[in-house]
Amino acid sequence: MDYDIDGVVIKINSITQQNELGFTAKSPRWAISFKYKAEQAVTRLLSIAFQVGRTGNVTPVANLEPVLLAGTTVKRASLHNADQIGLLDLHINDHVFVEKGGEIIPKIVGVDRAKREPGSLKAEFITNCPECGTLLVRNEGEANHYCPDYLHCSPQIKGRIEHFISRKAMDIDGLGEETIDLLFSKGLIRNIADLYDLKKEQLVPLERMGEKSAANIIKSINNSFRIPYHRVLFALGIRHVGETVASTLAKEFRSIDELMAADVDKLTNVREIGPKIAGSIVCYFLDQENIEIIIRLKSYGLTFVEKSEAVLSTGLLTGKTIVISGVFKRHTREEYKEIIEKLGGKNSSSISGSTSFVLAGENMGPVKLEKAAGLGIEILDEHAFLRLTGEE
Repeated sequence: MDYDIDGVVIKINSITQQNELGFTAKSPRWAISFKYKAEQAVTRLLSIAFQVGRTGNVTPVANLEPVLLAGTTVKRASLHNADQIGLLDLHINDHVFVEKGGEIIPKIVGVDRAKREPGSLKAEFITNCPECGTLLVRNEGEANHYCPDYLHCSPQIKGRIEHFISRKAMDIDGLGEETIDLLFSKGLIRNIADLYDLKKEQLVPLERMGEKSAANIIKSINNSFRIPYHRVLFALGIRHVGETVASTLAKEFRSIDELMAADVDKLTNVREIGPKIAGSIVCYFLDQENIEIIIRLKSYGLTFVEKSEAVLSTGLLTGKTIVISGVFKRHTREEYKEIIEKLGGKNSSSISGSTSFVLAGENMGPVKLEKAAGLGIEILDEHAFLRLTGEE
């Protein structure tokens, strides 16, 4: 072709035969993808940098001699962890083979040892955090090293604030990565609780801010008081506690105080909570600085209790599995997911034979629409769903 493609999909043309063949839980039986072998380039490894993420994970990144690969110039590639560096037996100035994983993410897949320079320096993983100097830790059974000084390591602090304000957490608009970096550098924020002390007059003089932007940020911060307990719990950024785990914890421990009082045994008795997650939760609440941040957030009025209306499910959707697709006017997708759970239903991301119905907004995905039609699954628009739940 006159343009690059990364593969093809081979499928049955006949709709009748497609319906007869049907679907598995995740994919159609009447279509299969064929991926071409990834394009490969050879370049030189110049150095290895180390980046610190919001949970403290330290990721090695290869700095490469620029090379054209699959339509873009590649200068950097992730090396994932210490084991990967050892497996590749990397030396500085090695000639390395680079591919793009999924045609997107550059990765080193091998070394041309025949071209290795005599006396070249073997690549080693660092022992101390590149940002704060703290000795790195690697837990048994984990691939990554991480910096344990999460309360004072600046990339972790800023990363946790970015996580806290994200759409699926506190949903605070107007505070992107650059703005958080600016507020941090000016000393206006040092942790997530500091966001609620911000004043409009502090923001207006800042670079690229102004009256309107500052007012929108303060308004969005004030709007975050309505965020329910399980999302606040997710927003705290406790290591190994994602959206699903946070929701499970909120149902089992109805307030932050109950959760703080739980020991490892009590936590591991909860479905989906293993020793690693339980240990991380207990460690988080053993830190006095974390406790002080939570006390401040409580005093500002954030929700740290599962509200009664969320607890008293009507059971209207008990036993039903619902898939949400499209864009809605009355509620966000996240809010509809919460409504479904409150009414006893289960959310699913993919359509299968066990799907009860699809809640469809505008611009519903054509693949999901076709799959639902093929399986004869009922599709409810926003108004029909709100009538079903009694809201309309």
